[in-house]
Amino acid sequence: MTPERVCAVSDLPDGEAKGFTLSRDGRQTRIVVVRQGDVLRAYLNRCPHEGTPLDWTPGRFLSPRKEYLVCQIHGALFEIEDGFCVDGPCAGDSLVPLEISVHEDEIFVLTGDGDA
Repeated sequence: MTPERVCAVSDLPDGEAKGFTLSRDGRQTRIVVVRQGDVLRAYLNRCPHEGTPLDWTPGRFLSPRKEYLVCQIHGALFEIEDGFCVDGPCAGDSLVPLEISVHEDEIFVLTGDGDA
């Protein structure tokens, strides 16, 4: 696995989440990256309920108070810290976390061969 550049840290405002599509070897992987201060987290942009992207409305990932990631289709709520679903049709399941790193203000994510 090779780290893939996502964006600059400065491109992701504190308290926000942003979706990205990474391309490698002709395959695309949709991800979401969340920033809370200096802490960054990344997940596959795929609800465990039916495999749909979280942001049915493009770019909308967070609850109104920005305390949960939300599946815009069925309203499932996921803890930002670990992707655990606390409410909705997939309660008890989790988003797929991705390894994330920062080098010289650039965000990089590792995606595996089974990601889609």
